[in-house]
Amino acid sequence: MLKKIIKGSKKYSKSDSTVKDLGSRPPGSGNFVSDPSPNVVVNHASRPGQGAPNTNSSSSAVPFPPPMTTVEPLPLLRDAPVSEKQYLFLRKLQICCFQFDFIDHLKSAREKEIKRQTLLELVDYTQSGSSKFTEICQEEMIKMVGINIFRPLPPASHENTGQAVSDPEEEEHYLDPSWPHLQIVYELLLRYVVSSDTDTKVAKKYVDHSFVLKLLDLFDSEDIREREFLKTILHRIYGKFMVHRPFIRKAINNIFYRFIYETERHSGIGELLEILGSIINGFAVPMKEEHKLFLVRALIPLHKPKPFAMYHQQLSYCIIQFVEKDYKLADTVIRGLLKYWPLTNCQKEVLFVGELEEVLEATQCAEFQRCTVPLFRQIARCLNSLHFQVAERALFLWNNEHIVSLISLNRQVILPIIFEALERNTRSHWNQAVHGLTLNVRKMFMGMDPELFDECQREFAGKEARAQEVEEQREMTWKRLADVAAERG
Repeated sequence: MLKKIIKGSKKYSKSDSTVKDLGSRPPGSGNFVSDPSPNVVVNHASRPGQGAPNTNSSSSAVPFPPPMTTVEPLPLLRDAPVSEKQYLFLRKLQICCFQFDFIDHLKSAREKEIKRQTLLELVDYTQSGSSKFTEICQEEMIKMVGINIFRPLPPASHENTGQAVSDPEEEEHYLDPSWPHLQIVYELLLRYVVSSDTDTKVAKKYVDHSFVLKLLDLFDSEDIREREFLKTILHRIYGKFMVHRPFIRKAINNIFYRFIYETERHSGIGELLEILGSIINGFAVPMKEEHKLFLVRALIPLHKPKPFAMYHQQLSYCIIQFVEKDYKLADTVIRGLLKYWPLTNCQKEVLFVGELEEVLEATQCAEFQRCTVPLFRQIARCLNSLHFQVAERALFLWNNEHIVSLISLNRQVILPIIFEALERNTRSHWNQAVHGLTLNVRKMFMGMDPELFDECQREFAGKEARAQEVEEQREMTWKRLADVAAERG
């Protein structure tokens, strides 16, 4: 009798160690597994249940399947007995590791379809949550995902033709021929990451720094469908794996640095900025110095590259998030915009003025005063731009009530700076819309402070008179030189 008891305790001990080896412990206190099925082993201290040892001992007894040399259809997972599901799942993962040539649609058509159907079944199985993944299943699934998605990307269009990057709205989007399979692999990875049954303590062994770096490399894919999936998956990884958060931010920084200072070519800057927009939105206040350095060293310099229009909307959102969280950063952002202000690209200049308006809307008076002089010198140049869209967009700043209130409080400094630009527009700008808007701004200043307006007008008249006098003296000097030359000639 004593021997039987000892034998039984040994059996239970072996089963318990198998639970640990297979990584089936729920994270924390087990909140991720709210309603485990009878066939799923959950290592709760308060639930020793009789079924737990038997389930795990059967899964530990399942041998690892030998390598497959051909692609053949397998039985469905839902029809397989519980004791055989892990083995069948691993065999199906092996099928999905086979690589095919998708440029030739007719080549290996049968095998491709078997693989596609197998991938779809794995997605459904993962999404259903009918069985919790053992650690070996998770490891093999991440390996299979890596084999399929981590691949050399085809050359970009500019690399084939040697031409500069064209307008993304005008060029035809590249579509990867292997997407029918890649899409399902990405879907499987996404379902695995978001699943409440995925234990981050186990998953982080396989979704590690190397895996994340390879995911980030894929953001340079020209296929917009792939970048959208990558964006969603990386965002979910950032949210679920807290241990990876600093690494992900640093890796994205490095992509930005290389784009800004080396290549100026990358397909996924917009998607990475979308992820960062959500991350910045969650930053605690007061912000860490690390985050402020990221703004100064990475986000503001992103205004410099030529393909700025491709990601302007996402970048502007990130910048505004910083200013709204810490109003003291407004001066830093405005001076950064002025530093990278375009000189010859009028369309880019219009985008800059639009972003400037959004920043000013979140700016308080103290920060506004720090940068008033350089800011309105640049606005004055925009008012006199011969490109009517630049001048018009700059004049629209006076339609914003908050900006008008800031200007009104600092009119003693601002009006002398821009008065000359306003006068030149009213006299000689070729565009009627710009001419009309300038008159409206002029009237607004006249109503704010008539005495200041008259003073600026007198100074402008005096400046014009002095300039006219200098011009007359120059002409007289040239005339005398011409007369002397004629006498000697």
